[in-house]
Amino acid sequence: TPSKPLRRSRTTAPLYNEPLRPVVLPAAALCLLLAACGSSTQPQTATPSLPEAHVDPATAGSISGRVLFTGTPPAMPAIDMSSNPDCDRQHKTPAKAETVVVNKNGTLRYAFVWIKDGLPPAHWTPPAETAKLTQSGCIYEPHVSGMMAGQTLEILNDDPVNHNVHAKSQVNPPWNIAEPPRAEHSFRKFGSPEVLIPMSCSVHPWMHAYIGVSPHPFFLVTGEDGSFTLRGVPPGT
Repeated sequence: TPSKPLRRSRTTAPLYNEPLRPVVLPAAALCLLLAACGSSTQPQTATPSLPEAHVDPATAGSISGRVLFTGTPPAMPAIDMSSNPDCDRQHKTPAKAETVVVNKNGTLRYAFVWIKDGLPPAHWTPPAETAKLTQSGCIYEPHVSGMMAGQTLEILNDDPVNHNVHAKSQVNPPWNIAEPPRAEHSFRKFGSPEVLIPMSCSVHPWMHAYIGVSPHPFFLVTGEDGSFTLRGVPPGT
């Protein structure tokens, strides 16, 4: 059954160097809440005693809804890249900090929606496909993304400048790596669930992204219409 629309109250957008943390929406056991990116789940490392996850398509369901914004959408502050001409010249108009992105239909973009608890105990195998984080125009893309614990994160630098990718994780070991201009791709993993992990760049302080690391595949990030559908959910979740 489609869930009721989720609403977020009016928020004043901060400056780019004090990023607003994305909305985190656990969608399990009929419990929906907003959480800051600094919050994190407890480690849920798979053990040999856990059975491999299996979902019967005949009994699986879905969870759907929209994330709504109420009030006047805040204006996105322009990012001042004048300190780095190689970054600045890549934008015909000033790039905007994606602090609160409200879609034309009044919904929120970049809300991370996931099932926080309620799934049967099981080990979910991460996909072989990599999750990607790209540095392009001296901005992280995507701004908010999700991946599974144990899945590989592929980091790309499309820019002609040096970057520094800093994962400010709390549950997982944090790391900080240099990215030369148009360097070979880097690869990292997060072994434990953590929602959300702030990503920054020590060279360019306006660069921010957030990664939700889930123990299972039931998560997504809202897009241009603010809607979400988690498919293949086991019964009773």
